[in-house]
Amino acid sequence: MEKTKVLIVGGTGYLGQHLLQTFAGNNGGDRYDVAFTHHSSPLPRRLLDAFPQFPAFPVDLKSGLGLNSISQDFGQPDVVVNCAALSVPRACEQDPDSAMSINVPTSLVNWLSTFDRNKTLLIHISTDQVYEGVKSFYKEDDETVAVNVYGKSKVAAELLIKDKCQNFAILRSSIIFGPQTVSPLPKNLPVQWIDSSLKKGDTIDFFHDEYRCPIYVKDLVSITLRLIDRWVVSDDKQMQLVLNAGGPERLSRVQMAQVVAEVRGYDLSLIKHVSASSVDRGVVSPADISMDITKLIQTLKLSPTSFKDSVRLTL
Repeated sequence: MEKTKVLIVGGTGYLGQHLLQTFAGNNGGDRYDVAFTHHSSPLPRRLLDAFPQFPAFPVDLKSGLGLNSISQDFGQPDVVVNCAALSVPRACEQDPDSAMSINVPTSLVNWLSTFDRNKTLLIHISTDQVYEGVKSFYKEDDETVAVNVYGKSKVAAELLIKDKCQNFAILRSSIIFGPQTVSPLPKNLPVQWIDSSLKKGDTIDFFHDEYRCPIYVKDLVSITLRLIDRWVVSDDKQMQLVLNAGGPERLSRVQMAQVVAEVRGYDLSLIKHVSASSVDRGVVSPADISMDITKLIQTLKLSPTSFKDSVRLTL
């Protein structure tokens, strides 16, 4: 059987590394040829040591520099998973040009359009921040009215992909959390940050009036793999999907912290309830972008792990 060529764009990021880890495990080598792109150079030693079997390509998504060497050395991918993004909303607010040029994958989409048209599936990681945040449980066909630059760049990316790509799956991901990566990332991971903060025994402010559907990273990996496998076995090679990729619960930051405290046995009185409107974060944040994930569950026959179980698995 011919192996499926999978290219992970942004392989050094949080989701990217978890995908590489999964492909490196469970006999991925028998079924998939995997390569990844990175922007930061040099690559961390730990990453290279962990995945020596996966070729790494330096790529600048703003200009598309480096993409052609993938075609030459790795060949035309069957599936491209785009995890690359400038995903810190405040950073996007401060540098909207970079946010637009990285988060709207124009160079990547143009590169894909040079290939045999129906042979490549683009799985693109979008965000729940494409929604305005004025109601609960958004559905995929609700209007996308982003309130900050990050969300707007992701809306623009979705429009580009729908317009220019024949085959795609757009995953609107919520907060992604789970275990640390093989090569640890400099940014705080949500559950680990809550855990280490509460462990110190200090009272900490958490928002009680902002709602998301945080998703366990391994569920997002499973979703991606199911999409790839569905693509591989399909005869007609037709996929145009938009899916809300959130966890099964609508949670505020307070509720997330309470679950961590419960799992770890910390004092609940350390969790101070504050309103999101009381803090200036340098960026407008949508109040309630919880998502209805019925379509995800029905389409992929998969039910995401509960937040509490995911926190146990993470810690």
